[in-house]
Amino acid sequence: MDSVGLWSLVRFGHVAGAALWVGGQLALSLVILPLARRSLTSEDRDRFAAEAGRRFGMLTGAVFLPVQLATGWAMAWHKGVTWASLAEPGYGRTLAAKLGLFVLVMLAAVGHGIAHSRGRPEPARTLAVVSLVGSLGVVLLATALPAT
Repeated sequence: MDSVGLWSLVRFGHVAGAALWVGGQLALSLVILPLARRSLTSEDRDRFAAEAGRRFGMLTGAVFLPVQLATGWAMAWHKGVTWASLAEPGYGRTLAAKLGLFVLVMLAAVGHGIAHSRGRPEPARTLAVVSLVGSLGVVLLATALPAT
């Protein structure tokens, strides 16, 4: 495989991971959980939502995060990004904003899981919305970055 093909594959992995994460959040929030609320008893709905959240969290930890971190680091290395370049206008600051927002999204997602597991539905819902909106913001910032 030539260099161009390798970096296309790395970029594809990064984009596919992001699509899985954001698409999964959207599918759960807009399709699956509303149907569960309407179709299942309260007890079944709570059990289903908890299990869906656990599975999505396991998928995130086992697949999404490792793929995003590895491919993101590889693309930054390939592009020649340094800590200092993250403060430079244009690419550097956009990437820094994307990384910062990504960290906040992950913290909100962890907070959501903790709040849900402790039976605190209001903070859990708020943190889920924050995570989803933040994830869309990460994707928006990513579209402003040129391909590496």
